[in-house]
Amino acid sequence: MGEFEKSIGYTFTNRSLLETALTHSSYVNENRAKRDGCYERLEFLGDSVLGMLTADKLYNENKGMSEGELTRRRSMMVCEQSLVKAARALSIGEQIRFGRGEELSGGRTRPSILADVVESVVAAIYLDGGLEAARGFAERNLFKHTDSAVIEDCKTALQERVQASSPEALTYHITGESGPDHNKRFTVEVHIGGRVMGRGEGVSKKDAEQAAAKEALSKFTGG
Repeated sequence: MGEFEKSIGYTFTNRSLLETALTHSSYVNENRAKRDGCYERLEFLGDSVLGMLTADKLYNENKGMSEGELTRRRSMMVCEQSLVKAARALSIGEQIRFGRGEELSGGRTRPSILADVVESVVAAIYLDGGLEAARGFAERNLFKHTDSAVIEDCKTALQERVQASSPEALTYHITGESGPDHNKRFTVEVHIGGRVMGRGEGVSKKDAEQAAAKEALSKFTGG
């Protein structure tokens, strides 16, 4: 537990909260423990706490962004894929207590379980240290993964925005390459109706296009 606390950057006053957050119902069932000794109730609370923290972050960092766009981004940032990335980076699967049956069936690597436990850990920190402690955990360990989920979808978001508001064509143009073959960087511009609306760099053409799309989106949303 001590090493795990170091990895998440938070030390519990009431460590039993962390133990519960890392306990699957199969362990409770096989060991005849109390039903509330598993993470399910904490996961319920953590879902709401994380949703609020994400909404607060998006609201304050994207001035002028519409309610619809804020809602879309929040759903992407707290989706299972993003939470699983964070869980794997923290090796949360290795910390969960399972019953033998769930352990043998691959529960330790099951995405739905990993995502649920991330939320239960958020709730445990919230109950132990308050909202700011939960926010600190999210900033250190979650948002760097959830932010990338939003960036990965910027091209789609930009395409939808342009189609809804303008008949002009949207195109991407590679404007530069640098570095050796094993470590290239690409520069890309995104044009809308012949006007440069965003520029981006990346280690691949795809990454550079996403970065350019993100910059162009910010001009639509005021972010």
